[in-house]
Amino acid sequence: MPEQEEPPVAAAGAGRAELRFEEEDVQYEEEILRNPFSVRCWLRYVEARQKGPRQGLNLVYERALRELPGSYKLWYNYLKQRRKQVKRKCVSDPAYEEANNCHERALVFMHKMPRIWLDYCQFLVEQGRVTRTRRTFDRALRALPITQHHRVWPLYLQFVRRHPLPETAVRVYRRYLKLSPENAEEYIEYLRSIGRLDEAAVRLAAVVNDERFVSKEGKSNYQLWHELCDLISQHPDQVKSLDAGAIIRGGLTRFTDQLGKLWCSLADYYIRSGHFEKARDVYEEAVQTVMTVRDFTQVFDSYAQFEESVIAAKMETVSELGKEEDDDVELELRLARFEQLMARRPLLLNSVLLRQNPHNVHEWHKRVQLHQGRPGEIINTYTEAVRTVDPFKATGRPHGLWVAFARFYEDNGQLEDARTILSKATRVRFRQVEDLAAVWCEFGEMELRHENYEEALRILRKATALPAKRAEYFDSSEPVQNRVYKSLKVWSMLADLEESLGTFKSTKAVYDRILDLRIATPQIVINYALFLEEHGYFEESFKAYERGVALFRWPNVADVWHTYLSKFVARYGGRKLERARDLFEQALDGCPQRYAKTIYLLYAKLEEDFGLARHAMAVYERATRAVLPAERYDMFNIYIKRAAEIYGVTHTRPIYEKAIEVLADEHAREMCLRFADMECKLGEIDRARAIYGYCSQICDPRITATFWQTWKDFEIRHGNEDTIREMLRIKRSVQATYNTQVNFMASQMLKVYSNATGTVSDLAPGQSSLDDMKLLEQRAEQLAAEAQRDAPRPKDKVLFVRSEATREELAALSRAANPEEIELGDDEEPEPDEVQLEQKRVPSSVFGGLKDD
Repeated sequence: MPEQEEPPVAAAGAGRAELRFEEEDVQYEEEILRNPFSVRCWLRYVEARQKGPRQGLNLVYERALRELPGSYKLWYNYLKQRRKQVKRKCVSDPAYEEANNCHERALVFMHKMPRIWLDYCQFLVEQGRVTRTRRTFDRALRALPITQHHRVWPLYLQFVRRHPLPETAVRVYRRYLKLSPENAEEYIEYLRSIGRLDEAAVRLAAVVNDERFVSKEGKSNYQLWHELCDLISQHPDQVKSLDAGAIIRGGLTRFTDQLGKLWCSLADYYIRSGHFEKARDVYEEAVQTVMTVRDFTQVFDSYAQFEESVIAAKMETVSELGKEEDDDVELELRLARFEQLMARRPLLLNSVLLRQNPHNVHEWHKRVQLHQGRPGEIINTYTEAVRTVDPFKATGRPHGLWVAFARFYEDNGQLEDARTILSKATRVRFRQVEDLAAVWCEFGEMELRHENYEEALRILRKATALPAKRAEYFDSSEPVQNRVYKSLKVWSMLADLEESLGTFKSTKAVYDRILDLRIATPQIVINYALFLEEHGYFEESFKAYERGVALFRWPNVADVWHTYLSKFVARYGGRKLERARDLFEQALDGCPQRYAKTIYLLYAKLEEDFGLARHAMAVYERATRAVLPAERYDMFNIYIKRAAEIYGVTHTRPIYEKAIEVLADEHAREMCLRFADMECKLGEIDRARAIYGYCSQICDPRITATFWQTWKDFEIRHGNEDTIREMLRIKRSVQATYNTQVNFMASQMLKVYSNATGTVSDLAPGQSSLDDMKLLEQRAEQLAAEAQRDAPRPKDKVLFVRSEATREELAALSRAANPEEIELGDDEEPEPDEVQLEQKRVPSSVFGGLKDD
């Protein structure tokens, strides 16, 4: 490129600036002359001119772009440089317009490059040229392909929101939503901010009705609907394009779990519109239709607040304008309406709960309580309740409604109506037999309360009569009317009435029928037998007991057997001894250990009073084997006591031996001590000592100090030093035996300290199980030291311990001559005299030829 052609171009682009070259520019110019179409060469030239004057830099860019007008990199860097040059200048400076012209020239070649458009638009936004900026954004959207529009729209929308030009912004947003309808929430929010609520409501309604719409803010369809309801209810004067009532009622059928808020929105719409009566009608409809307590609470609170605000507004108006007669009447009317609303709240809430579950018996009873003092309302409520409640779906006891209904008529003196109600109740198909039985019993009790005894008996006999088709009690496929004849509740009441009002024959027939139906309980059997006994039919009562015994098994039959055996023995005593024995044996056959003790005691008492003593002893002996292990000790005590009373104390020796052999160690020790005490009283010292020796094998000295002290006292009173020495030897032997059982020793020590001071952990609170083991080890060492300290000391020559003997007396006893001592002589040998040794020369002949000369 010849240099003489460059100045005109440079002058056009750089404001008539002369072209000046420095020495360092020569090499770049030569490189450009060789490669005028190389972008890299021009960029190196530009980089070298970065620190020079801006006119020269711009001139180099212009020269490069004249050679390479399609280079994006050159245009981008050039435009960036031009924007940087005018950054700190006033927007009215001509340099801004020159920079704008450069952008326009660039867009001739770079009109498909979104970055050039975005930078230019942002540059114009900063200049504040609204119209030119808007037109440039429009040109960018027309020039760029639609796939690149998502890069332009955010900046465009930000621009239109920045300026108070709502009409322009609305038109831009409408164009934008045609491309991106999913961003409708942003448009709606903008419309609400500028006060165009009607169009905002229309757009929001369209969004709510679009099932494919997904909120970018994460809102559910209900939340959008709730926003729509709030919008149209709070601004009824501005939203004219939509029917608020139809929209909100549509939401009531669509969102059934949020009825409270929607009803409040609808009422709020009418309140803000000035239609107070319509709002009141909406509230009344809401409290009569909502299904949950939460919705009811919301609606009722809003209703009460509305009434309060109306009253307050009226009072304020009266105070400002003065009182008139019509104003007082209207104010009183509104106050009365408000009071009635608050008084109706419990009843309305009960209605809500009954709409949730119309088969809730408890709520029906509460509804009756709310109508106290209004008999007509109570009768209507009971009538509606017995018609509505399905016994198979009822929550609670459905028969309670019928009974309470009849009781209401009875309390008001209408006995015939009460009978009619209960008669209808007996024909209701309840779910359980107990419900129908309760109705029959209430029917009978009502007649008894009015002293109609024959009628009560007739009703209960009718209830227990055999139906045409018999059914099992628990057969749910049959109606309860066919199963109530097996209800023990009805039969028990009939039996009580027959005992009080009927004859002996009729009462006996009722009890026999109960036993034939096999529905009796042990108490029924006992009552039947006692009834027969009161009338002198003893054998019949025993037959009743026999039937009861045949009906039940252990443990249910226990009370029947106890009563039967007691009554039989009291009646016949020893006259029918064999029969009584057979009864006792029958009772004990298969009797569990838990119930055997009482029967064995009754059996033994029978033998003692009317039978043989040896038979009684045999019964006691059997009882010690048949009762629970925890009761054997008590049983042995009774056995020993009775044996001593009958045969004498010497006969108790085998019993003691058997008890010691059978009982646990704890109880065996007690038996041994008592056994030894008895032998001691009888003068059998050796036998007592042998018992102590046997018992010592199960008595650890560490935990049974009482036993060893008792033995020690015994030996002091009745023994000598040999027996005391033997006792101490046995004690050491037993202690050594238990010392080898480490686990047993630890558990026993733990038991002792637990009983004495709580637990081992209580000795060192806050410590771990390792600390517990350390405590046990320390205690073991302490016990070992005590045992060593208590051991006899050979240097004092004390070989036994005798109570009330001092150390000097024991030393004197050790020095006393023993007449039976055997003389063994002095075993010590005299020490030998010292032997004198001397050395002698060995003769040479001993060595022979081996000796050297």
